[in-house]
Amino acid sequence: MKKGPLKSLTIFFILIICVVSLARVYMPHSTKEAGKHEAEQKTVMKKTAASYRPYQDPASLRKPYDWHKPSQTTPYPKLKRLENDLSIRVSLKGNRVYILRDHERVYTMLASSGVFKKGKSLTPTGTFKIRYDRGAAFYNPNLNEGASNWVSWDEQNVYLFHSVPTKSNGQYHKKEAQKLGVKPASHGCIRLSVADSNWLVEHIPAGTEVIIKNK
Repeated sequence: MKKGPLKSLTIFFILIICVVSLARVYMPHSTKEAGKHEAEQKTVMKKTAASYRPYQDPASLRKPYDWHKPSQTTPYPKLKRLENDLSIRVSLKGNRVYILRDHERVYTMLASSGVFKKGKSLTPTGTFKIRYDRGAAFYNPNLNEGASNWVSWDEQNVYLFHSVPTKSNGQYHKKEAQKLGVKPASHGCIRLSVADSNWLVEHIPAGTEVIIKNK
């Protein structure tokens, strides 16, 4: 009497397992692909600005970020009068500018470059050179925005390194300044902290190579 029901239950569960296994095998291909696509999207969404940086942030990077002060708590590198082994590396998606000597990083700066539209930054990528053109401040009435401590890195003086932006009254735009080091925010120029932009204008020689990449 007891063996009959037990045997029936066993057969029933075996049949259920077989049905589930067959359903998985014959699952529509499109459904599998959709699941795979969703998983890939989630992986992409997890990427942060840090994953795009060619160098890990140094321990001396100022925390919390301060758009008034130098990006690092350690001193700026001392440059020779006629130093020709310097270069500047820009990571657009990483929101960083690196001062390199003989291709070795000697300083890291917080930055915000051109916003991305249709997957492309308003800041051009490529290799450029620091120009002689530089100054204490400028104001662009077309953009209703200016900045202090600017130095050009293209022949037309359209693209610059400069401080976080200023308003028409000359005061720093605090809301925009808070984006420094966090996300792209400019019309194409590369924004730096007030202190970093001042150091760049005063110390980086004309002719210094500028390499701009997304990563």
